[in-house]
Amino acid sequence: MEDDRDLIPQPYPSASYRAHKEELNAAISRVLEKGQYGPGEEVATFEGEFARYCEARFGVGVDSGTEALHVALRACNVGPGDEVITVSHTHVATVAAIELCGAIPVLVDIEPQSFTLDPNQIKRAVTSKTKAIIPVHLYGHPADMEPIMEVSSHHGLYVIEDCSQSHGALHNGHETGSLGHIGAFSFNPMKGLGALGNAGMVVTSDAGLAERACQLREFGWRERGISEVPGWNTCLDELQAAVLRVKLRYLDEENSRRRRFAELYNSLLFETELVLPREKRNVTHVYHQYVVRSPRRDSLREYFTGEGVKTLVPAPLPVHLHPAYIGRVKCTELKNTENASAELLSLPLHPHLTELQIGWVCMLVSDWGRRAQ
Repeated sequence: MEDDRDLIPQPYPSASYRAHKEELNAAISRVLEKGQYGPGEEVATFEGEFARYCEARFGVGVDSGTEALHVALRACNVGPGDEVITVSHTHVATVAAIELCGAIPVLVDIEPQSFTLDPNQIKRAVTSKTKAIIPVHLYGHPADMEPIMEVSSHHGLYVIEDCSQSHGALHNGHETGSLGHIGAFSFNPMKGLGALGNAGMVVTSDAGLAERACQLREFGWRERGISEVPGWNTCLDELQAAVLRVKLRYLDEENSRRRRFAELYNSLLFETELVLPREKRNVTHVYHQYVVRSPRRDSLREYFTGEGVKTLVPAPLPVHLHPAYIGRVKCTELKNTENASAELLSLPLHPHLTELQIGWVCMLVSDWGRRAQ
């Protein structure tokens, strides 16, 4: 861009490509020259590298984050008639994966500060049909895992972490994905660790869950060509694995930049009317999105648009209010969820921004606030 203020995008995956262009091109060429495009050495190596990064013993590559959740649920033997507790303040993929298993989504409310699953709501939602809990580590902030695991242990439930927005986030010093029984990651190009297309990963330290996940993702095979259990085809491919291996090397560095930019936002927006994101004492937030809150959210977004700043309404409608899901999911009272959806706005934040761009965004917030007075 000729001027940092000309246009400030929200997600910016092409900047990630340019930042690592030489290494990415070399990795892509390596795969193309080998001629092995289905799962092979690149996939197996990346599975091991990413599992170790997540403090897990096993990684199982799949072709999307939705399929990572689906495979994880099926590996935990979630099936028709089972109930799975999760949140409505999430991407619809979380609920779609539950329904792919024939199971029933049970949606509970969120904490008003972290926007993640409120552990106090789980106990009220557990029934004799409950099989699993899916905490969603949203916007880069981990859910409150200790009480969730306590409920899980008491009722004998699986905990499947939805880590689609939490690559590298920590809870009590441990990586998301290692905190429950099994974790599911998305590598969509917009994620903190993004492929050049759809890709995903299941991670776990449970050998039995890992084995079932491996079988399910490729036709139920243990021995190639022999289906021991019903499965399907949802494998990670060599090209995406090679790309992700390059980007994984830079994930911690880029998360540090995200955190630094979030701190800059916090300092410059401190005296505005916006409610800023908070980080709980026992977590490391990776700011997949920098989400602010305002009852005048739509006015602010319109002002930004006029100034060339791209923003995002992160959850414009809770899942239980989507036309496709009205009356089809079980819900508790979702007051915090519905209030948050009407007021949240994601400001531009990615590792390839500049401090000048962030300063410009914050100046616009102040200008918007003065104009409203």
